[in-house]
Amino acid sequence: MTGEKRRRILIAKVGLDGHDRGAKALAALLKQEGYEVIYLGMYNTPEGVVKTAIQEDVDLIGISFLSGEHMILTPELMDQLKKHNAPEIPVIIGGIFPPQDVEKILNMGVKKVFRGSMVKDVTTYLDQFFNVTNLEK
Repeated sequence: MTGEKRRRILIAKVGLDGHDRGAKALAALLKQEGYEVIYLGMYNTPEGVVKTAIQEDVDLIGISFLSGEHMILTPELMDQLKKHNAPEIPVIIGGIFPPQDVEKILNMGVKKVFRGSMVKDVTTYLDQFFNVTNLEK
């Protein structure tokens, strides 16, 4: 539909994880696919991510983990969304996790977990999630 706003996606690394190649690649590909991307880079706090997401009026938050902090920082991120009255902002998580953590993460309210996925898998999911066949990105 013409006139719909472009989907805004916030991509960030939280915690002390210094591996950002995947997050940068995802942000670049999402931009190529027509999404509007706010990339926060590394060393963010869950509260900072949520505050920025609200301020930027994003449609989705994407977090990348490669350091093993996902079971500590994901619940904190989800709690911050509730604390700041924004639990409706969907969250996706990507990175390297043990398979047994995926269900636990989903039970925290995360919409989708990508374990070592190709970035194209993420864009395919987002296109389906946002039903872009009927909307402008």
